Amino acid sequence: MIRFLLSASVALLMGCSSTKKDSETVLFAGEIVNPTSDQVILLKGGVKVDSAKIDNNNRFEFKLSSIENGLYHFNLAPEHQYVYLEKGDSLMVRLNTIYFDESLVFSGTNEETNNFLLELFLATEEEDSAMYSEYYELEPLDFADKIQSLRQDKVATLNELNSENLISEEAIKLLTGSIDYTYNRYKEIYPFQHKRKTAEENLHDLPKDFYSYRSQIDYGDHTLTYLRPYYDFMKAHFGNLSYMSCKNECKNAHEDESKQLHYKKHKLHLIDSLVIEKELRDNLFRNVAFDYLLKKKDAPENTEIFLTEFKKVSKNNMHIEEIENLYQGIANLQPAKVIPDLKVMTFNNENKTLTEIAANKKVLFYFWSGTNKKQYLEIFKRVSILKEKKPDHELIGINIKTDYDQWKTIISTLGVDPSSQYHSNDFKELTEKLVLYPMNKAIITENAVIVDGFSNIYKN
Repeated sequence: MIRFLLSASVALLMGCSSTKKDSETVLFAGEIVNPTSDQVILLKGGVKVDSAKIDNNNRFEFKLSSIENGLYHFNLAPEHQYVYLEKGDSLMVRLNTIYFDESLVFSGTNEETNNFLLELFLATEEEDSAMYSEYYELEPLDFADKIQSLRQDKVATLNELNSENLISEEAIKLLTGSIDYTYNRYKEIYPFQHKRKTAEENLHDLPKDFYSYRSQIDYGDHTLTYLRPYYDFMKAHFGNLSYMSCKNECKNAHEDESKQLHYKKHKLHLIDSLVIEKELRDNLFRNVAFDYLLKKKDAPENTEIFLTEFKKVSKNNMHIEEIENLYQGIANLQPAKVIPDLKVMTFNNENKTLTEIAANKKVLFYFWSGTNKKQYLEIFKRVSILKEKKPDHELIGINIKTDYDQWKTIISTLGVDPSSQYHSNDFKELTEKLVLYPMNKAIITENAVIVDGFSNIYKN
């Protein structure tokens, strides 16, 4: 009912929600309640298409004279979401940033495609939780039946929309892909999660047709490259393939190098042999590199071997600079190094560097974002405990991905001491140089020298 009322209000803002397309020009406009940025950025894949200012009435508007039909993202920092656009579209969006995805609603041409794509996104968030809490414990046949039931519900809704001829063939392909790859991903993950949940000694035997969908996988579909369910499926799929093939074929082949390095090299070569589409290849190779560099620290000589192998199979990778920066960031956060001299802003709008803040004392730096209220409330709860556990350390919070004024409001509302809080406007630089993966990370220093560059605020 709430989404229906929102749709009606959006239709009024549009003047009408006609599906007639009079020209190839695309109008994409909207109203943002509680905007967190002064502009909306439209992207196709990782490339910026255009930007639009948000006016005094919280409205924005794109007029695009020549675009490719397909999936786009609109970014309202720090959030983003899909939008599907076709030539001739006149599409309106309305949202409230406080409840970003839940409040978002489309009206106009292609409203059916966009609202259904959003509903799939929201449903997946709910179903992910149920998978981990109960479904992965099911036996294989019961799990497969559950997955098929959930999938059929979405397919039935899509067929109903399609029967009214409201959705183009291109959009049907996108939405079908979103459904299929979402549920096939759960199957790729199932054997590992089932073993973990049931504490079985070995991976469970699966029915012969459990992965029957694999014969239909398209490893080179450009239209799906930036569709999250497609990409997430590919990550899970190659994780599964790498583990199983290595388990069955490699035996003791890793004896001359670490298991971690051997496994990641195996994964790189599988991606190289199967994936055709350049951007998908680059993104999957990036994922392997980040996973290797961040999750388990390997010997320096093994890391060098990995990077050499990575560059060999992933020539001209569009993420190579980011990966090399990550590698350098990890090197710069080793014990006995001075903490990077990055600038942050005080509550009183003054610049300070991390080395200044950390000088002549013991400091535990932690990080939080105003975009995730649950996360930062938990962080501050943990900080209050750490103040008692580490009375000899000063606990310093660094805020990221939050508007400066919004950050100050959060600090004031929570009654947090502003002298222990700093704000960064350069998320990219901070992330790369401090290697902020995951967000629970903490950095411990003494006299501005790193003691532990990869600590965790919940493990101190």
